Amino acid sequence: QLQLVESGGGLVQPGGSLRLSCAASGRTLSGFAIGWFRQAPGKEREFVAAINVDNGGKYTDYSIMGRFTISRDNTKSTVYLQMNNLQIEDTAVYYCGGRGEGIISTPEAYDYWGQGTQVTVSS
Repeated sequence: QLQLVESGGGLVQPGGSLRLSCAASGRTLSGFAIGWFRQAPGKEREFVAAINVDNGGKYTDYSIMGRFTISRDNTKSTVYLQMNNLQIEDTAVYYCGGRGEGIISTPEAYDYWGQGTQVTVSS
């Protein structure tokens, strides 16, 4: 059973940066794809970025491309989301999800989820 724990959220001013972490436990991440999603109040969970843990292949939503970068450290069983030039509309709870197949942007396709970490962008 795969457990995922997000951390690194917080309050930041517009233009600021945060790095989120998704730490895995319970089993190796080999064979998994890990995705970052976010959910703002009253909105559906939306895809941000995903990475294939084995080969490092990535897929990033076009709306945040150039500002957010997904990466992984297999020695730490951790996937990161570096977020730069944060904007007010980036405010949301950020979740990481895991699935034992390839990268996909549909949240319903992910089997394992963390509890989420709050990111608030405000002046």
